[in-house]
Amino acid sequence: MAIRLLNRVPKEGQEEMTFVDHLEALRWHITRSLLAIIVVGIVIFLNIDWIFDYVIAGPLQNDFVTYKGLCSLGNWLHLGNSFCMPPITIKMQTTAFSSQFMSSITIAFMGGFIASFPYIFWEFWRFVKPALKPTEVKHAQGIIFWVSFFFFLGAAFGYFLLGPFTFNFLSNYTIGNSHLLEAKPTLDDYLDNLLNLILGCGIAFELPVLSYALTKIGLITPAFLKSTRKYAIVVILVVSAVITPSPDWTSQLLVFVPLYLLYQLSIVVSKRAFKENEAKEKEEWD
Repeated sequence: MAIRLLNRVPKEGQEEMTFVDHLEALRWHITRSLLAIIVVGIVIFLNIDWIFDYVIAGPLQNDFVTYKGLCSLGNWLHLGNSFCMPPITIKMQTTAFSSQFMSSITIAFMGGFIASFPYIFWEFWRFVKPALKPTEVKHAQGIIFWVSFFFFLGAAFGYFLLGPFTFNFLSNYTIGNSHLLEAKPTLDDYLDNLLNLILGCGIAFELPVLSYALTKIGLITPAFLKSTRKYAIVVILVVSAVITPSPDWTSQLLVFVPLYLLYQLSIVVSKRAFKENEAKEKEEWD
């Protein structure tokens, strides 16, 4: 792909781009992406109080939508309060004068990146697209939508499901005589864990898209994915342990199950891409 990017086929009436021209084009794609992040980040920063109270600190609130929804689901299934989680009674702290300001910058920047992800990927696609063949571009129709869809699906999973389970477990976990210990996590620690969950799940959920792309370029096949399923399970377990900051098996299982289902979906997607490749080769031979 790197070689093909440097050998883009010029359109009619255009000269072939040099290496410096490619760097210049890449620079502008990155610049526009950063501008999008900054613009959205400024909007977030101007509303940082609301964003922090109702979005960032949401999983730490006892009335968070996930806690209420799970509790209502348990009552609807006539299971009583079995799905209701214990209340969170914890306050965060900062250890430096600039902590809250720098945390606001982090929230604004990362929020800008997440919200601008479709545009950022669109800029990346615009840079890569000229290096692709017309048939490859045709098969990649809708790629911006699907990449963005799975990213936001994973980010929502990390925020609305995995995050509440993780922080509820960690905030209520005690060791020894609880009256001797008082948990006072820092704001930076909380933001790191929250962002790792959101971004980690967002990236991990791109598995079907990655499977389709690798099959189209001939690096993997459906048979390969099926034969390596047992190894994939081990890798998914490791990824689940990395994404989840809590050591409890419940949170890791919450990550493992959807990732395994996504792996199964990747096999289905790979089959479709493989059949498309076979049909293309058949047309070329005929």
